[in-house]
Amino acid sequence: MNKVMCAVAASLLAFGGAGSAFADAEAGQGYFSVMGSYIDDDDNRGVEDAINGGQFGIGYAIDEEWNIEGLLSAAIPESNNPNIPDQNHLGIGVDLQRVFRRSERFSPYLHFGLGYFVNDPSGGGSKMDGSMYSGGAGFLLDLFSSNVALRAEWRHRMETASSDNMNDNLFSVGLQIPFGPATAKFVDSDGDGVEDGLDRCPNTPAGRSVDVYGCELDSDNDGVKDSKDQCPGTAAGAKVDAVGCVLVVAELDGDNDGVLDKNDECPNSAPGAKVDRKGCELQDEIILEGVNFESNSDRLVAGSSDVLDRVVAVLRRYPTIKIQIEGHTDSDGAADYNESLSARRATTVHDYLANDGISEDRMSVRGYGETQPIADNTTAAGKAQNRRVVLQITER
Repeated sequence: MNKVMCAVAASLLAFGGAGSAFADAEAGQGYFSVMGSYIDDDDNRGVEDAINGGQFGIGYAIDEEWNIEGLLSAAIPESNNPNIPDQNHLGIGVDLQRVFRRSERFSPYLHFGLGYFVNDPSGGGSKMDGSMYSGGAGFLLDLFSSNVALRAEWRHRMETASSDNMNDNLFSVGLQIPFGPATAKFVDSDGDGVEDGLDRCPNTPAGRSVDVYGCELDSDNDGVKDSKDQCPGTAAGAKVDAVGCVLVVAELDGDNDGVLDKNDECPNSAPGAKVDRKGCELQDEIILEGVNFESNSDRLVAGSSDVLDRVVAVLRRYPTIKIQIEGHTDSDGAADYNESLSARRATTVHDYLANDGISEDRMSVRGYGETQPIADNTTAAGKAQNRRVVLQITER
């Protein structure tokens, strides 16, 4: 019998090595199992080894590695000695299981437990009870592309109910069926350690250090992210170039607008004018071209952070500027929905700037929805222009 069990186990192991369905219950789920048992009883019991019992279990998947299970086992072994009556065995216990490869089709486990054991001989013999200890190994195999699984295990049981401690081996096979919802999984699409639902800067490149909102760090607050900063530790308030290094005073700035001539796309700015990082005078209304969102969502798409980082740098440079962040949509969909969506998108930009250190009392938010188009809403190109976020400078 032992050779047959080993052959079956080896065959199932080979079959179960592939596939991606869950064999075991998922973390957070409950389950129950029903198994029939072949019992190799202790020789001192004087009973036949046979398929004469079974096990019923109900358990809970604590996490990815551990299950706890309540177990009821029963057997009716027949005597092989005319002087010894048939017996009725009942065991009630608790098992702790160490699960391996829970999320795969084939999932082995180790188990150990303790409980209460009763041996009640048939025909009026003296009933005996005592403690029960067990340990062993098993596996679960998904056969139906679900986490309803074939379960097979070996259990070595030692019980103290008899005058001599008895040691039995149980070989059990049956089904395990899960129930209840699984624990929600942590989803972090860009791998930055911040769950998608909380990530204000999705699609962060791999390996970048981020804050609690999933946005790249700027440790020295010079307006250049750490990943691009070639001069970390810049003193507070120092003017830096595009790679975070302090500007050399000797370099030329002909219009004295704070942007070096070599980088100045508007080299003749009026004296005292506030300019952007390209040296061009700031307009009262600035459309944030390049700041885009997922369809029907307030989640930023990749590339938007570059534009917003430049806005942060300008606002840090001119701490007296106050802005209103305005969201606009095209005319697709209901007007009320579009107004709500535009307000949420404007709020996303507000939160991004606030997370990078821009004081919230310098910013306000408003959603205009589809009410202020700047292009024809009957064409795809016009709709794309109408879907926009605008910075309105309210105070210089």
